[in-house]
Amino acid sequence: MSSAAEQETVHDGWPERAPGRDGPPPAAGSARPAAPPAGPAAEPPAVSVPAPRGGPVPGVPAQPGPDQPLGAWPRPGPDGAPAGTDFALWAGGAEAVEVCLFDEEGRESRRTLVERTDGVWHGFVPGVLPGRRYGYRVHGRWDPWTGARWNPAKLLLDPYARAVDGEFGGPGSPGAGDGPLPPEVYGHVRDWPEQHVADTVRDDRDSAPFVPKGVVVGPAEAGPDAAHRRPRTPWSETVLYELHVRGFTMRHPGVPPELRGSYAGLAHPAALEHLTRLGVTAVELLPVHHFGHEDHLLRRGLRNYWGYNSIGYFAPYSGYAATGTRGQQVGEFRRMVRALHEAGVEVILDVVYNHTAEGGELGPTFSLRGIDNAGHHRLQQDPRRYADVTGCGNTLDVPQPQVLRLIADSLRYWVTEMGVDGFRFDLATALARNADGVDMNGPFLAVLGQDPVLRRVKLIAEPWDVGPGGYRVGGFPRPWAEWNDRYRDAVRDCWRGALPDLRDLGYRLSGSSDLYAWNGRRPGASVNFVTAHDGFTLRDLVSHDRKHNEANGEGNRDGTDDNRSWNCGAEGGTDDPAIHALRARQVRNLLATLLLSTGVPMLVAGDELGRTQGGNNNAYCQDNEVSWLDWGAAAEPDNRALTAFTARLIALRRAHPALRRDAFFTGRPAAPGGLPDLAWFTARGERMTDADWYAPAATIGMFLSGRDLPQRDAEGAPVTDDSFLLVLHTGPDPVDFVPPGAPWAGGYRVVVDTARDDAPAGPPEPGPDAGAVGGGPAGAAPGAPVPAGAPVRLPGRSLLLLRALPAADGGRKTE
Repeated sequence: MSSAAEQETVHDGWPERAPGRDGPPPAAGSARPAAPPAGPAAEPPAVSVPAPRGGPVPGVPAQPGPDQPLGAWPRPGPDGAPAGTDFALWAGGAEAVEVCLFDEEGRESRRTLVERTDGVWHGFVPGVLPGRRYGYRVHGRWDPWTGARWNPAKLLLDPYARAVDGEFGGPGSPGAGDGPLPPEVYGHVRDWPEQHVADTVRDDRDSAPFVPKGVVVGPAEAGPDAAHRRPRTPWSETVLYELHVRGFTMRHPGVPPELRGSYAGLAHPAALEHLTRLGVTAVELLPVHHFGHEDHLLRRGLRNYWGYNSIGYFAPYSGYAATGTRGQQVGEFRRMVRALHEAGVEVILDVVYNHTAEGGELGPTFSLRGIDNAGHHRLQQDPRRYADVTGCGNTLDVPQPQVLRLIADSLRYWVTEMGVDGFRFDLATALARNADGVDMNGPFLAVLGQDPVLRRVKLIAEPWDVGPGGYRVGGFPRPWAEWNDRYRDAVRDCWRGALPDLRDLGYRLSGSSDLYAWNGRRPGASVNFVTAHDGFTLRDLVSHDRKHNEANGEGNRDGTDDNRSWNCGAEGGTDDPAIHALRARQVRNLLATLLLSTGVPMLVAGDELGRTQGGNNNAYCQDNEVSWLDWGAAAEPDNRALTAFTARLIALRRAHPALRRDAFFTGRPAAPGGLPDLAWFTARGERMTDADWYAPAATIGMFLSGRDLPQRDAEGAPVTDDSFLLVLHTGPDPVDFVPPGAPWAGGYRVVVDTARDDAPAGPPEPGPDAGAVGGGPAGAAPGAPVPAGAPVRLPGRSLLLLRALPAADGGRKTE
């Protein structure tokens, strides 16, 4: 077998390419390396393209330093001020490691890490102070046929870097956003004429001018805040709000222009005011780990907007920093978290530990590929290829100790040092895989489940990946919550009239006990959502039957075709007032269903403002007005009313424990002689039978008893609440619904009526019907009485929430 080790000589202690193996890519028609025939003995030799002369020379040895912790950590001197920096990098299979230091002019100097402990290369470099930029060059075999892809010509980002400065491509270069990534950032010769073996040809051109550098972060920008108090909102009281740091404030008129699109912008009082007025309890931030932009997007003049392309698991993305990128972004992020906490809002990070921005074997070499490729990635039986269950070219090999440690260290850092309150794990099933498939008792879930820090924060799984057996909704262990896409699908189908029967809807409205009760989890395990960052916005969901992704440059092939949407009679924009009215009511129906269902509701930023993406259901590359919140449109009367409607629903949920139960329903009385905690009714006001569940129907009533709730207050006393009747009518024509009488109620009062579009914009009035949204049937005013046992006319496609009055009250309003 020919390998890089057989093609190298050693010069002054460093590998040098042997004569006869270097040279530029051959001209057309000349000899090139061929694809290997079957059998390892016939693998072709790996070759290289030489580096330009005059580059930095190998550095002098670093001084001894500790092997823990990993990363770059300033070491204090006798006076307490930093005297230098300890560097430590795991590169288990490497032959040598250099730490490369860059001055203000970009000049590079190197120090060799000569100490090695359990695969960690480590040392101390005096005089390296906070703010200094650095990277690594890692030496070893170039033999892609065995998974070895070391290439010291490529400057590598420290996976433990706590701050990153610069873009891939360098300032003003194509990779900075004006064209493809430079060829120098690839470990192989990107443009080798025979692409099927291009990844085997080593490129020895220096990548340092074209890649970002890690930054040494000092104690002034990092470290826990002893006075920091977290909201610690229980799951049963949580309302999630998914938002993009940049997109939320880029067009916000109340945020100063220099702060828009930044961590500081999200911490600005104008941004916080909207969150607190809306009443959400947690923001779920789209990825803020440092990420890269895919080459295919840069070639089309686009950029990765969502950020699901991580490359720095400890570093806040520098593109969202307003104060600087030499470590200042760390302090800016921490101040943002503190400002949100002071506003009573928790911070959940959407994290992408399943793959990195380096892609497949034809992708660039930024970090882990060049540090130890096989030590970080899942490889196929042919180790030249990556096992890809993410759809992004590679998959991290989480069961390997060094990878598991990288992820766990990163998570703990964001909790203990940066102050965040939890995580939503992108393609979480990929993290639970081992060599035999998905293992819900495997190392990743076991480590997080026992960790004294991580087991106490909110952990949310996106419970699927693209590999075999990857769909695992309902399959994660305690204490995990999960994005419940079965809730999304059932509610969308319900309001577009596509449900074959009511069985699935009943489970989704009541907390999805069929999915989460089996292993002892509670309704908080179900993160209910109707929309998310990927897919239609709420307004587009009722305005488009099909996607319109032409602006993404992929011929409208990207994005799902399974939208479960309905345009209400016209595709996209229309001047028809009847269609406008129907769409507005459908939006209210979907919002009210979400916020009145048992489980944890998740809103998407802008849905309460009437935000549209013009029918684009995959705006991952639209870092522009397509994705940014339009605060000007939010001020229009219809959208202001929608915002007020949403805020009142959240306030109603917060005020009534019966609407946010902490335990699953049993369908039985909590105490002898009481009412069942949950009962279902037909439009005739009769209890539903098994046959009713299996029959097509457009109307369902859900009675929620507030008596003897299965929770206690802070003093240990039982919690009681009002009882409610939630009625969903999804058919196009009006229907007469009979609210049940005794023993359920003596009458009712209207709390929510989505058929009305004139919900007041002010705060709820005090009193027993505080938080009432809209009016009652046939145009009744908010709080209007509704008799029990008598038909009530419901307009087509409408939702009604009634507060049950005691049987003795007979429908008279109680004070």
